Amino acid sequence: TLPCLPGARPCSPKDFGHGSVVCVCNATYCDTLDPLVLPGPGSYVKYESSKAGKRLERSEGRFQSSLRTPGVLLTINISTLYQHVKGFGGSLSDSAAMNILKLSQPAQDNLLRSYFSESGIEYNLVRVPMACSDFSVRPYSYDEFPDDYELKHFSLADEDVKMKV
Repeated sequence: TLPCLPGARPCSPKDFGHGSVVCVCNATYCDTLDPLVLPGPGSYVKYESSKAGKRLERSEGRFQSSLRTPGVLLTINISTLYQHVKGFGGSLSDSAAMNILKLSQPAQDNLLRSYFSESGIEYNLVRVPMACSDFSVRPYSYDEFPDDYELKHFSLADEDVKMKV
């Protein structure tokens, strides 16, 4: 592992020839983050990655009560709330499961820790597609019989049982 830029997170870089690198997660290393510390009132925390080599670089700042310099103006009305965020996560599609299962057990452990642990990005939700999706290797459903409203022929596919459940 090596830092890509000063202040950036460590990275085991791999170049696929498209003008940027990705950080490799394997049996001995996977990205981590320091535990999240919420900023004080009027402040924010920003994590930034870039093609130039920044990797989850953390910086802090303060919101301004008025615009002092030209740029983007973001107005936040903290007295009006529209929704509650339950969490953050990703999708466990057939192709994601197939790729995860191809990894060695230590690499799988590192990858899952990178996503779900306090030293990772702390995902707390996972979406699992119902039956196949555009990330499946074949089309399938849970009941291939038309008009089976009582679901007498319902069954999970091998992909669901072996890779996702």
